[in-house]
Amino acid sequence: MIELKSISKQYKIALKEKGLKGTIKSFFKRKYKIVDALKDVSFKIDDGEIVGYIGPNGAGKSTTIKIMCGILAPTSGECIINGFNPYKQRKDYVKNIGAVFGQRSNLSWDLPIIDSYELLKEIYKVNSTDYEQRLHNITKILGLDELLNVPPRQMSLGQRMKCELAGVLLHNPKILFLDEPTIGLDSTAKLAVRDMIRKINKEMKVTVILTTHDMNDIEALASRVILIGKGRVLYDGAFKDIKDRFQNNITIDVELFEPNDNFQLDKYDVISNNNGFIKLKPQQDTKFNIVKFTKDVYANYNVKDINVNNLNLEEIIYHLYQEYDV
Repeated sequence: MIELKSISKQYKIALKEKGLKGTIKSFFKRKYKIVDALKDVSFKIDDGEIVGYIGPNGAGKSTTIKIMCGILAPTSGECIINGFNPYKQRKDYVKNIGAVFGQRSNLSWDLPIIDSYELLKEIYKVNSTDYEQRLHNITKILGLDELLNVPPRQMSLGQRMKCELAGVLLHNPKILFLDEPTIGLDSTAKLAVRDMIRKINKEMKVTVILTTHDMNDIEALASRVILIGKGRVLYDGAFKDIKDRFQNNITIDVELFEPNDNFQLDKYDVISNNNGFIKLKPQQDTKFNIVKFTKDVYANYNVKDINVNNLNLEEIIYHLYQEYDV
């Protein structure tokens, strides 16, 4: 289990006045300011969960992940993951985690994949019997048979990502940190990578922490999201609840066979009415139901067409950022 208790992280940044005079002055008397990267961050993640950790750039996501990976020590607070303190017991702790970063690679560019895997076997001191069994299982789950003797430079981006995922699983980590795992991939490759992550989570019982700006990744994989902004946890809960919160931020286009300047519908506000083309918005206390809406509007007007304009996932997150002022 992952547990962060009141984690804060501060950085001391040197200040310098403008110009040559300011540069010389800073040599003799340096001024600093304290920047809070994280402020009182607390959450728990149970074994086997897939959790989306989201927020705008500069929110504190990377700092949190580095603390959970044992790369950084917090200024205050406590981080305990599967009984380890990551930054104090890093040598033993890293044997239990794997990390895949969308723009970095653990694989040798010119060597066949199998050679990179052999190197990872030695780095993590995996015995030969366990290595062969895991390689067989992972190859079967992710479909790597035809790629093991191919170097990454001859692969597509989607194939390389598949091999990256396999590589970090060879030492049997209990936790997988994924940072932008589908960045740069086409639609087909994204779907394949998402399917692989689901299989890894389900069949290998690996806990997954997913940081990404692609909200479709979050919706497809994570039932729970943690939203961070300005170094603080702003929301921790079901992704579905976020979508439900903004379900009324929609507009409905109604086209009539004939213009009607007196168009009205109970619990809906008319935004515009232009020559039979009407745009509506549900009132604040109205829960939009497409079946009931269609029934009501057809019962009262001669309707030619109806179109519902839902917010896409990026727009929902944008509105959420605005709500929390991040």
